[in-house]
Amino acid sequence: MKHDKKIVFTGQPRREFLRASGLTGLFAALGGPIPFADRLMPGIFPEALAQAVTTGVIPGKRGLRILGDRPLNAETPVTLLDDEITPNERHFVRNNGLVPERAHRQDAKGWSLAIDGEVERELKVNLAELKQRFRNHERALVIECGGNGRAGFHPPASGNQWTLGAVGCALYKGVLLRDVLNEAGIKRSAVYIGYYGEDQHLSRDPAKHPISRGVPIAKAMDEHTMLAWEMNGKPLPAHHGFPLRLICPGWPGSTGGKWLKRIWVRDRIHDGEKMTGSSYRVPRFPVAPGTKVPGEEMEIIHEMPVKSIITTPGTGVEISATKPLHLRGHAWSGWGNITAMHVSNDFGSTWIAATLKPPRNAYAWQRWEADMKFPTRGYYEVWARATDVKGHQQPMVVPGWNPKGYLNNAMQRIAVKAI
Repeated sequence: MKHDKKIVFTGQPRREFLRASGLTGLFAALGGPIPFADRLMPGIFPEALAQAVTTGVIPGKRGLRILGDRPLNAETPVTLLDDEITPNERHFVRNNGLVPERAHRQDAKGWSLAIDGEVERELKVNLAELKQRFRNHERALVIECGGNGRAGFHPPASGNQWTLGAVGCALYKGVLLRDVLNEAGIKRSAVYIGYYGEDQHLSRDPAKHPISRGVPIAKAMDEHTMLAWEMNGKPLPAHHGFPLRLICPGWPGSTGGKWLKRIWVRDRIHDGEKMTGSSYRVPRFPVAPGTKVPGEEMEIIHEMPVKSIITTPGTGVEISATKPLHLRGHAWSGWGNITAMHVSNDFGSTWIAATLKPPRNAYAWQRWEADMKFPTRGYYEVWARATDVKGHQQPMVVPGWNPKGYLNNAMQRIAVKAI
């Protein structure tokens, strides 16, 4: 369903709005009334006052916002994530080092994957052998950066200031990691795996690794953890790990190494680059914003939290107050399926249930849709809230602060003007 034109709200940007005095300043900033203004919680500011961001262009990508170019990191505006299967050109990019020349050339000649460490026999296989010796699987899987939503934390956390677009759900083809590990023979001493890729450190120092993370052996042996060589029917694009990548669905994208060349089965927690210190760790206990948390009080991130996005319409849409607004988006969780999806236009005072499709397979996101009516003309905000199979529900505001700005799953809000 198409709606009327997008609007640009005139008036103060968000930082100036903070200085406005009460509802009078809010009405002036938006240029109109807010029917449920008395229900707007203190500290929650109209989404329409958010400032615009610029859009950059990357070869093979369309419409992504570039957050950094060394290494390359770019996110997708949520309105470009409406497809149930995210096209390669719309999938976000999260790199830590330099993309290998092999990946740019799309040439797997001479490449092989080594499996060693706590195994009965070391294994070395090339791409053709992986495809032929092990059962192939094709699955739609959500990959999300652990820092997706980092821009919402205050005080700000260091790192790429992702908003909501460091996520995608593409269709991957490959083999189960456990099938390959079983071929090597996992010893009883195995505790963790660590991956190594062909990507170069930014310094080009061959002794340094840009990233080398991993997962516990139980996650490595999970029936959903994959070694993938294909993305949406094509060989993995250069920025997505050609010729082979690891995918640990439901966990931070950083646990899925790209440009794989080695998997090291270990008898301890892996201690590669970005496995120690504060990388991909959060406080064991709630802390006040801005707290310096000792290393021993941090723990490694495992499951990603329940989350949802509104892909249609975009924020700032103008519609007729006499017609319902069609809403659409996706929801997912590292803990399992989404069981309920709700939307609100009165700042969370009341909620209506959205229709929710089952996932294509485990760890794929789920499409939701709803038609929403507005009681009168004026400024509204539509809030979206997902609930997963474990009963986890998205919070109204940014969740517990952490030094690196991980795991922000606050509800998305879009601005709507009914005329």
